This record gives sequence, C-alpha cells and structure tokens, in this order.
Amino acid sequence: MSSRSLFQRALGAQYVQLPAAVQRFHGLKGRTVLQGWVETQAPASWLARGLALCLGAPRRATRGPLRFVLDAGTEAETWTRHFPTRTMTSRMTLVGDRLEERLGAARLTFNLIAAENRLSLALVEMRFLGLPCPRWLMPQVVAEETGTDDRVHFLVSASLPGVGSVASYRGHLDLPEKEPM
Repeated sequence: MSSRSLFQRALGAQYVQLPAAVQRFHGLKGRTVLQGWVETQAPASWLARGLALCLGAPRRATRGPLRFVLDAGTEAETWTRHFPTRTMTSRMTLVGDRLEERLGAARLTFNLIAAENRLSLALVEMRFLGLPCPRWLMPQVVAEETGTDDRVHFLVSASLPGVGSVASYRGHLDLPEKEPM
C-alpha cells in the first residue's frame, strides 16, 4: 500500500510537471470539502439529456456555486460534485497506470498526461452498462485541470458522434490554506 495518491502513482515522475495548485489538489488525503464556482451547459439533444441522466451529469445550463467533496483513500477516490441543480458522484481507482472512473452507468478509462502546465485526461476505453463502447462511437472527451495560486481550474466536456454534447462544465475550486510548516 502506498501513501501516494492515485494521481501521483499514475503520473509517476510527470507529477512534478503539474502546476503547484494541481499537485496540492491531487495530494489531498481523507475527506475534504472544497468550494468553487461552476458554469454548466445543457446537453445538445433529447438523447444527450437521457445519457446525462444515466451519468448523473447536469441536464440544464446553470452558473453558480460548486461544493466539491473529495474522499481520497490510498486505493480509491470518490468525487461528489454538488452543482447548482444536480449532484454527480464518481469513484476513481487505478488499473495499472491508468485511471478508471465509474460514473453512473459508465466506466471510463483514462491515460493521465502532465504537459503544457496542465493535467489532461485522455479517454482510452469506455464501458456503458457493462458493454464495451466501439471505437467509432467513443465519446470525444476534454478533461483538463490547470492551477493558479490556491485555485484549481477545470474544463470538462463529453460529446458523442450524432448525439452532440452530453456534459459540459467549467469552473474552479478554491484550495484549503496551506498548512504551516
């Protein structure tokens, strides 16, 4: 068992290339409640709204406060995002050096990339209701984090061919004050 976080273990030596605020965020342990701000966009179609419902993603455009609850253990992290009109929870674990996120009816597998002063998650595999998603139907996902001072900025969007945008949100989280040395 390692004392390093999932993200530290998945990124290895690349971890130090992340902005300091992103390193702090992914180094948090235990239960942490963060506050921030978020802007969500509505899904692009009725089918996209149905898929958003299956994932627990926001289904209408909003702007407002975000409450983020992180439960970070050594083997798994649970992220609960309290959007202005919806709560979305996912659970993350490592499969080898890849991050697996269970989000509603979907299981997403990502490569983590630390480059250009940001953390990016590149989707490499998806299962929906336990079934593998064929490559031609694989969603286009943008998932990025950057950081400034004591704030982590995020941008997340997912769209499907022929369906359009299923989930899209951006915003920031304020990090807790640094502990005195």
